[in-house]
Amino acid sequence: MKFVIVFVALFAVAFAAPATPDGDAQVLRLDTSNVGVEGFSYNYETSNGISEQATGSLLNKGSENEAISVQGSFSYIGDDGQTYTLKYVADENGFQPQAAHLPVAPEA
Repeated sequence: MKFVIVFVALFAVAFAAPATPDGDAQVLRLDTSNVGVEGFSYNYETSNGISEQATGSLLNKGSENEAISVQGSFSYIGDDGQTYTLKYVADENGFQPQAAHLPVAPEA
């Protein structure tokens, strides 16, 4: 019974939460024309200031070192009104983000 009361209370709080502009965002641009077995590329932009682009490719096809490499970037508008952009590479060396707003480790 306690579970039902807690569930109903949480549901009521979630339902009463104010709508956000992100919930009403519209897709302004979407391009996924290059999607294949050995690679892909896409980009999109929404009305709330979010955009992303990425390109992926298969490296060393058929070899023991076969890997997928993805390069891309995304941007969004933060709560402070500033546009944040992050560029990245994701490949056999892991996810490697680069952005002005990310902390940087001190050099050893």
